[in-house]
Amino acid sequence: MRFKFHPDALAEYEEATRHYAACQAGLELRFIAAVEHAIQLVLKTPAGWSVLEEDIRRCLTRIFPYAILYTVEPDYVLIIAVMHSHREPGYWRKRLA
Repeated sequence: MRFKFHPDALAEYEEATRHYAACQAGLELRFIAAVEHAIQLVLKTPAGWSVLEEDIRRCLTRIFPYAILYTVEPDYVLIIAVMHSHREPGYWRKRLA
């Protein structure tokens, strides 16, 4: 199965990566690896992760306080958000319209 990012999810992923790059050299690579690992887990078993709301599921990353929020479409997984766990809950709902 393949995946696509919602444009806002890709933007927040890139923003978080820049943040970690500014914090410590190489930390952004660990963040990217954690997110990519979570995405691969989702692709292996899309229905295997917790339902957050309706058809939105959540897979937590390792080490970093982020979650991959996604929905399973007929031909792909749509990543709705790369969400910081301490961010305002539900901010991503407007992306579903």
